[in-house]
Amino acid sequence: MSGMRYLLMMNTPRGDGEWQHKQWAPEDWDAHMDYWRALNADLAAAGELVAIHALAEPGKARLVRAGPDGTPVTDGPFPETKEFLAGFWVVDVDGPERAYQIAARASMVPGPGGAPLHMPIEVRQVMGAPPSDA
Repeated sequence: MSGMRYLLMMNTPRGDGEWQHKQWAPEDWDAHMDYWRALNADLAAAGELVAIHALAEPGKARLVRAGPDGTPVTDGPFPETKEFLAGFWVVDVDGPERAYQIAARASMVPGPGGAPLHMPIEVRQVMGAPPSDA
């Protein structure tokens, strides 16, 4: 596909320093993961999936910047974080409406008891490189 690319970012609440799914019944976790696999398979079959990645929990995150001499300086972990980026997709679609449809479907992933989680999915267009002068 050669449409527009969008980054879909899935944020999730942090549950007492632990991923909340660790408290779910095994069958709820299986249904949750089956939903993700079906969504990702559908996107791949449609030629819309560019990339997808789940991210480590925020306790493993570090904020890095260069110190005065250029060496890395790190901060973290950040226990005060209420939500964190759990994962993301990059999709190649015809336009923003299709990206929003995918985000809405992702938002409906089932949680405990099969109830939709209505997870917030941030959608941002991926900007292309500026034209070269060559």
